[in-house]
Amino acid sequence: MENKKVAIFPASGKLGGSLMKYILKLIPAHDVVLIARYLSKIPVSYTVAGAIARYADYDDPKSLEDVFSQVNSLFLISYPTFQHEHRTKAHRVAIDCAHKSGVKHIFYSSLAFADRSDNSQSVALVMQAHLDTEKYLQELASKDPSFSYTSIREGLYSESFPMYTAFFNLKFPTSEILIPHDGHAPGLAWAKLDELGEASALLLARFYAAPGRFSEKNQVLLLSGVREWSLEETARALGQVVGKEVLIRQISVDEYVAQPNVESSLTRDGKKMAKEWASVYDAIRNGEASVVTPLLRDILGREPEDFETTIRAMAGV
Repeated sequence: MENKKVAIFPASGKLGGSLMKYILKLIPAHDVVLIARYLSKIPVSYTVAGAIARYADYDDPKSLEDVFSQVNSLFLISYPTFQHEHRTKAHRVAIDCAHKSGVKHIFYSSLAFADRSDNSQSVALVMQAHLDTEKYLQELASKDPSFSYTSIREGLYSESFPMYTAFFNLKFPTSEILIPHDGHAPGLAWAKLDELGEASALLLARFYAAPGRFSEKNQVLLLSGVREWSLEETARALGQVVGKEVLIRQISVDEYVAQPNVESSLTRDGKKMAKEWASVYDAIRNGEASVVTPLLRDILGREPEDFETTIRAMAGV
């Protein structure tokens, strides 16, 4: 009998947790392989239902060598950092191990930044490893006709708004958001994380059910929210949720980086990354995050949740 197992790696974290939840409603549990660095993060109910749990870690290349054995399709969730070279290398090792193990199709979780006239370019540092990985998957597919991929550019999570608003806190709101951007359009097409996980699971299930008829092979898909929100509109919505006026005030990149909450929130493994992260504001200014497609709505079969509804739920109001 043809092997149809699907794997999710890493099967933890926010997108991974959402994807696991939905895929186990769509695919028989015995055909689902959940791969994680911390197996304790895989709910026991999933393995009791028959899902297979395996250990692997992006930072432990040996652990990746055989972990994709007997897997036909893999949902590869990007390494959780925006450090370019390290992230790109981690993705390549995982892809090579999966390909060598016989994985026939890789779904890759990319991000919704890209130049509007050339979607293989971006000025945002956070997007560079994604572009490298998409290019690598394309090269692999062109060399091996038996292998294919689908890169899903997941819309910017509504829940990730703090990263774009100088870590605005719904519980302790300020009246100003100080960022190196004036807040005017173009903006961002916010999308609810759990709906992105659901839509991604539906795509994976579609491939599982009929790989020969899956029309999105060797494509880059964009799942976006239903409309673009400028940063100014985003701040206004945050203000409505917290019950006070919230304004954007443009400052220099150096002033942005010097804010204690920004510096502490964007320090990774002892390395200060706030200045590199600030490149997202150039990307937003260029319209890279403003592209809206109907694909998320079409896959879900309903209107996606709007940004303000999501943040109201986050704030508990």
